[in-house]
Amino acid sequence: MPNSDYLNAGHISGVFGVKGCVKVFSFTQPRENILKYSPWFLQKNNQISEIKVISGQRHGNAVVAELEGVADRDAAAALMGSEILILRQQLPKTKADEYYWADLVGLAVETVSGVSLGKVDHLLETGANDVLVVVDGETERLIPFLLKQTVLKIDLEAGMMTVDWDPDF
Repeated sequence: MPNSDYLNAGHISGVFGVKGCVKVFSFTQPRENILKYSPWFLQKNNQISEIKVISGQRHGNAVVAELEGVADRDAAAALMGSEILILRQQLPKTKADEYYWADLVGLAVETVSGVSLGKVDHLLETGANDVLVVVDGETERLIPFLLKQTVLKIDLEAGMMTVDWDPDF
């Protein structure tokens, strides 16, 4: 990723039909929300190009999108494997106690007693609740992301998260 102004929203996973549509694997919830973030910034082979979304719809677990300037199957195939980046400012503002996963990744995590547990490496979606994957060297901890239960405080400006968690677990 070139810098923190971009967020990875998905990737182009295939072609759809013969008129240049692409299949998209979207990281947004719901998946078709990725269509709202036009333009996309496609990154492939360390090159970034801007492209506008003309239309699209959900198709099973994927999203099918029509992109400006992509008029045939060969042009669509050339985009396969591209990461779909959006600008952070394209996202809607969050409400109090709402966070984008991208804002949590990299935060230092410590217990209420001040014991450092490491940094948030990534999050997992489990169905019941999201789970923080906190890494400290070789140690990896899975901490349920439950606000006001296990996650007591998030300070994005300070880059810190305070959790109610046993450091031995």
